[in-house]
Amino acid sequence: MGPVSAPPPPTSPAGRTGPGHTHWLRVAREAADDLATDTVAREQAGKPPFDEVSRLREAGLLTLLAPAGSQGGGADWPTAYAVVREVAAADGAIGQLLGCHYFLSWSARFFAVPALAARTEELSAAGGWCWGGGFARQEPPLTLARTSRGLVLGGRQSYTTGVLVADRLAVRAVREDTGEPLAVVVDPTRHGVRADADIDTFGQRLAAGGSVKFDGVPVTDDDVLGPLPADEDFPSPRAALASPAGHLVSVQLLLGLAEGVLAETREYGGTGRAPWHLPWSAGTPHDPEVLTAYGELTVLTRSASALADQAVEAVQGALALGEDLTYDAYAGVSALVAMAEAAASRAARESTTRALDIIGPRSASARLGLDRFWRDARTHTLYEPVSQRLREVGDYFLNGAHPPFVLPS
Repeated sequence: MGPVSAPPPPTSPAGRTGPGHTHWLRVAREAADDLATDTVAREQAGKPPFDEVSRLREAGLLTLLAPAGSQGGGADWPTAYAVVREVAAADGAIGQLLGCHYFLSWSARFFAVPALAARTEELSAAGGWCWGGGFARQEPPLTLARTSRGLVLGGRQSYTTGVLVADRLAVRAVREDTGEPLAVVVDPTRHGVRADADIDTFGQRLAAGGSVKFDGVPVTDDDVLGPLPADEDFPSPRAALASPAGHLVSVQLLLGLAEGVLAETREYGGTGRAPWHLPWSAGTPHDPEVLTAYGELTVLTRSASALADQAVEAVQGALALGEDLTYDAYAGVSALVAMAEAAASRAARESTTRALDIIGPRSASARLGLDRFWRDARTHTLYEPVSQRLREVGDYFLNGAHPPFVLPS
């Protein structure tokens, strides 16, 4: 097996003639600066992030990926990834919420026929929808049954990102008669949908997570985006890109958390707020141990970032190939994203833990809120364990095995 290589450079997708990467990165930084002014207070209050979603909507970030011709931002995935990372550095939970929104709002392009995908995306952009939900397998599954009244959705999804604030939910359901898994879009205001804020995690408190119950919810044919792969099936390479594209959102979230905590701890020590009095005393910014620790964390985070940049280029190139993408090329992209996620996971866990050690006991102050970075990173890595990513990379490297199609949690 040769080294993983990226597909050819992407071409500009039709209909995407928005302001460009530089504009949206500036908008994201402004939004992140706005969120940073009260992140600690909002995170500790833990209220559903209606105001935060409004801020993102007003900035145009919710419609970032939709074509400019359908009232969208006309941006591409590399731009969306950069935006998620920028926001996550200021507020990890809102970064997760936004990343989940981007993946789910794009999901019609992976699983629906082109006409339905375009119609869904146009409605989403026009309404400024915020998307929540998820396609990961769960037991028992949601069921989609055909009755005399038409299709109805039933069951309970135990954890759904964004459920408390979403304008649309994208979920995985199984046809009751055939067992075929399907991607389904649901308006949460429909009769029979009930969301509960019953997920009491110690991190990602502002990601609007909760459970959602569907009790005979009516579903139209246009609400069914298309089939998801069953256990024994593998989708086309084009549809299979949903897996690495989704996991690359996780990479950007983790890198944002790592970069965010390092920036805050550096600022805390550099503004005189830390009680550093004597030069070269333990814990000062001239302490060799402190310098070594920051050096190690910087190298770890920058290395993960470089790998993530390669993965972003590979995913964008694969998306540009469309139906010309081969299974072998898809496998290389998927393995590269798995490497990036493993590296980003380590960078986030190490940085969010050791940065607190550098500050010392003062980092336990609730007023500083530095613990939120650790809690957000640890909660995310529990839902997206890195051990599976490492096994996929090892199997690909040793045996040339194609990584499995696994949608992010």
